[in-house]
Amino acid sequence: MSSGLLGLPAVDDTLAADITGRLTSVEEMLRTAVESEHSLLRDASRHLAEAGGKRFRPMLVLLAAEFGDPAASGVVPAAVVVELTHLATLYHDDVMDEAVMRRGEASANSRWDNTVAILTGDYLFARASDLLADLGPEAVRIQARTFARLVQGQIEETAGPAEGVDPLQHYLDVVEGKTGSLIAASGQLGALLAGAAPEVVRTLTSVCEKIGIAFQLSDDILDVASESAESGKTPGTDLREGVHTLPVLHVLRSTSPGDAHLRELLVSDLSDDARHAEALALLRAHPAMDQARADLLQWVDEARAELATLPDITARTAFMGLCDYVLTRTS
Repeated sequence: MSSGLLGLPAVDDTLAADITGRLTSVEEMLRTAVESEHSLLRDASRHLAEAGGKRFRPMLVLLAAEFGDPAASGVVPAAVVVELTHLATLYHDDVMDEAVMRRGEASANSRWDNTVAILTGDYLFARASDLLADLGPEAVRIQARTFARLVQGQIEETAGPAEGVDPLQHYLDVVEGKTGSLIAASGQLGALLAGAAPEVVRTLTSVCEKIGIAFQLSDDILDVASESAESGKTPGTDLREGVHTLPVLHVLRSTSPGDAHLRELLVSDLSDDARHAEALALLRAHPAMDQARADLLQWVDEARAELATLPDITARTAFMGLCDYVLTRTS
């Protein structure tokens, strides 16, 4: 959008201004929601909310609401709910991952301890539930089912694929639960609470889930393909940490004798700089990268096809621009 909202190309000045204005309201309500009478809980709750972030999920709530009445009373609170839920999962993720940094700051578990981080995440879930209570039983049901999918996705990731299950399909199931579910709920709540037609709500729910999955897959590709100066992150971070993402899983699926050395590297300890550099170079040159890009394109194309069935308004154009952005960020 012309405002630079989420880095999207110019779409419509009026829409960009409206979304930006409502995001300001989201930010104000979010600051209120993370308050607490207890100073430690207040400081810990503010920690990630004030560290910034794209507010991607709230933006999707507001964008989906354009297909109904975007000024409806429940839209901004719903945007705050999804952001609180997202922030809460980050506190818990950092404990599970033993992370020391988050959004350029010390993670809550690093700054305080695991107990404080876990309880802060729980507090934010409670604050989200409090806001939901005013949005009606259907909104509460959507949140509950989304949270169940989030937890299931995390459990699936923790447990790993069961015997006989394709690791690549298992990975996509994890992405759908951990990433796609809350982004899908963002579109669903925005459209629902704005009073959009039921078929529009269903379509936006599906579109947002596909966009969420595509974003994660594009991150997988960027982790391998990008240079530090381009992406702002160290290339091959997932490789070094032993995380098997989309390109790696395509290589591990290969039975070609020519891939034996790379497969061996990818399942080994890559903390050594030389081995890490070799694995990264070989992976960048491997056809698995093209396979991963083809997977990404398939998810984006499916989202575009569903978007094409929606009313032709500026918000639809913005969603189409978001699909384009997911692809171009990996090229």
